[in-house]
Amino acid sequence: MTIRAETKGAAARASAARRWATGLAAVLALSRAVGVAHAEPARFALDPDHLTIAFLVEHIGYAKTLGQFRKASGSFTFDEQGGVLSDLRVVVETASVDTANAARDGHLRGKDFLDAGRFPTMTFTAKSARRQGERGYRVEGELELLGKRRPLVLEATLNKLDRYPIGPPLLKPFVAGASARGRFRRSDFGMTYGVANGLVGDEVELVIELEARRQ
Repeated sequence: MTIRAETKGAAARASAARRWATGLAAVLALSRAVGVAHAEPARFALDPDHLTIAFLVEHIGYAKTLGQFRKASGSFTFDEQGGVLSDLRVVVETASVDTANAARDGHLRGKDFLDAGRFPTMTFTAKSARRQGERGYRVEGELELLGKRRPLVLEATLNKLDRYPIGPPLLKPFVAGASARGRFRRSDFGMTYGVANGLVGDEVELVIELEARRQ
């Protein structure tokens, strides 16, 4: 009787140990799946459903016209531990310009402005990204527009870096959210329509809001 009881007790303890080990493994796997920190630099892809690339340009000095590009793609590498941003590239489809006015949009797609038929994309490629403070970045790079490349600086802020709150726990993507601002002159790219007579402003203000998913 005593031997049988000890045998049952040992079997129960072994079973409990196996359950504990299995549970610990599951907890560790879950922690790795939903953890915020990522040990190695990771690639992030822009989420097209949460991307705004907008611009403001003066119209005869009365007010600024607001427009945006509806189609763009891009990616970057981000070291979450060190906060280092690198390999940033964004490609914008010029024909996707939208200012909520069909006639004006047609003009913008034409040869006076974006010449979307000959130049279907414009591209920003970062050369360097210098961290400023806890969440700020000065991103220096080149904008390629109308076949010309000119320097462009973006002042960016990393707003949030976390697991997305929507969706099943193990399928929630890890998302970076950022805001960026920049300025350039149209005439630097040979886009001079309306500059000399003041009909259309030369300076373009960029407004960028983005979410990007870790791959």
